[in-house]
Amino acid sequence: MAANHMEEGLDVTSGSRLVECIVVTPEETALKTPAQFIALPLFDGEIGIAPGRAPLIGRLGHGEMRIVEGKKTLRYYVDGGFVEVSDDLVTVLTNHAIKAEDLDLEALETGLEAARAKPANTEELMEIRDRAVAQSRGQLWVARRNR
Repeated sequence: MAANHMEEGLDVTSGSRLVECIVVTPEETALKTPAQFIALPLFDGEIGIAPGRAPLIGRLGHGEMRIVEGKKTLRYYVDGGFVEVSDDLVTVLTNHAIKAEDLDLEALETGLEAARAKPANTEELMEIRDRAVAQSRGQLWVARRNR
């Protein structure tokens, strides 16, 4: 039996089905929370995850992760990585998970300009520039959406 209120995908305190969401970065477990719904940016679109979702492994893109529990929605910028869904457990492995309210819009706009200005005269430098631009755009989108 589970020691917390999550048992077999059910929130035994309210009767509603929930998933457990764990967000892990190289430095820490950034978040561990029950959720009714999770939206994640995949490298080729967005995916929604609700209780009872079939198992999957997906590659994350740069963008907004939304976690809904009741009337509360948590919003984070995630910086690529992977998501695994198995038995109402959603594990997000990402380089960075930044709360939307912690994103500085002005600094991000400056960062996007700097990323676009990076030299790109070799294939490797183009990949570095393109990744920096994608990260900056993803962070800006999340910051603007959550103003």
